[in-house]
Amino acid sequence: MNNSKISPIPTLVIRPSRGWVAIKFRELWKYRELIYFFVWRDIKVRYKQTALGALWAIIQPVFTMVIFSIFFGRLVKVPSDGIPYPIFSYCALLPWDYFAGAMNRASNSMIDSANLIKKIYFPRLVVPLSAVTSGLVDFAIAFTVLIAMMFYYKITPNINLLWFPVFLLMAIITALGVGLWLSAMNVKYRDIRYVIPFLTQAWFFVTPVVYPSSLLSGFWKTIYGLNPMVSVVEGFRWALLGKEQPSGGMLAVSAIMVVILLVSGAFYFRRMEKTFADVV
Repeated sequence: MNNSKISPIPTLVIRPSRGWVAIKFRELWKYRELIYFFVWRDIKVRYKQTALGALWAIIQPVFTMVIFSIFFGRLVKVPSDGIPYPIFSYCALLPWDYFAGAMNRASNSMIDSANLIKKIYFPRLVVPLSAVTSGLVDFAIAFTVLIAMMFYYKITPNINLLWFPVFLLMAIITALGVGLWLSAMNVKYRDIRYVIPFLTQAWFFVTPVVYPSSLLSGFWKTIYGLNPMVSVVEGFRWALLGKEQPSGGMLAVSAIMVVILLVSGAFYFRRMEKTFADVV
């Protein structure tokens, strides 16, 4: 008879949280494979039974760029700070399309995963986090067109390119922060889904996608930085196209707003997640 001790089966006790609770980063790391699974699921569902598949990641921003170039570049004569308008607008559409898509997916992610949330336990932060992460695949595909356009217009990146990951990270964190707020609110208030398209459209017009932020100056340009996507878009143009460096004050305000959105969104999400399974 084997007298060796048998290790006990680990037991996880789940208790409802109270008030404001901390973010369990160690628990999120343990469930990293689940994040990968959710990301892969989102990508497969997005292009399932589509004739063009991943080409839609290129078609949408390219056609939008063409329309903007015709109406805003040629007809309205919107200034583009000496950069050819097609690449001026496309370089801004890349982070904007990623942000808008990631924010929308994250905002609806809890509702879309309602059946799963009711059945098993896992860190609920995994759901909006994977929704934001999956958009990076579309971004990478669409980025190849920008590289081709840079060759066509003979634009060579310089040392500023090292800042590109920083501005991309700002876009990711902004989408996640807003997505956490909206996803938690969307579970309790279902009319949030009707607010999201309006919010996206309004946010687009206060972001310098079709126009440069150089139209503003001084104090108003710093205030403009309260929209983190302003610094993201202008940062992309500076890092990739050699445009004038964004205002330091505007960048500082945007960086503070990014941190506020992420921290407040994460804590609000954690506070509300105890009710998700009952309400969703």
